[in-house]
Amino acid sequence: MRSFQIAIRHVAIVSSLVLFGSMVGCSKPVDKPGTGTTTSSLSSPAQSGSKLGDLSEFHAIAADVAVLVDKDDLPGAKARIKDLETSWDSAEAGIKPRAAGDWHVLDKAIDRALDALRASTPKQVDCKVAMDDLLKAFTSMKGKQ
Repeated sequence: MRSFQIAIRHVAIVSSLVLFGSMVGCSKPVDKPGTGTTTSSLSSPAQSGSKLGDLSEFHAIAADVAVLVDKDDLPGAKARIKDLETSWDSAEAGIKPRAAGDWHVLDKAIDRALDALRASTPKQVDCKVAMDDLLKAFTSMKGKQ
């Protein structure tokens, strides 16, 4: 029974990676390395410095959004954070079981950033605070094993 559960978890992680990679592929800067090298990091939390595994792709999207917010490009930031929402939700089944508490911390920070950017009249200062908090949440996960 245990090996069956491990096999199912492995399939869920691989499926999430494939879906995640296909969704973020077109929005990556040209000079970023491909996502094909992240598979081993995502499947091994001990190698990534986080109980949740390798969060670098999610963090990179959040950093992109923060740059857009800093430039007061809130429509661009709103569009880019959709990539984070989609990839985070797609990867949930593979990463949440590793450390549900940590996952919830990041999920709530992502939700607050989404709310700020999707407000009927988004305010740059509110979006900046939400993005700063989100980036701090990602940073707080580093080294948690």
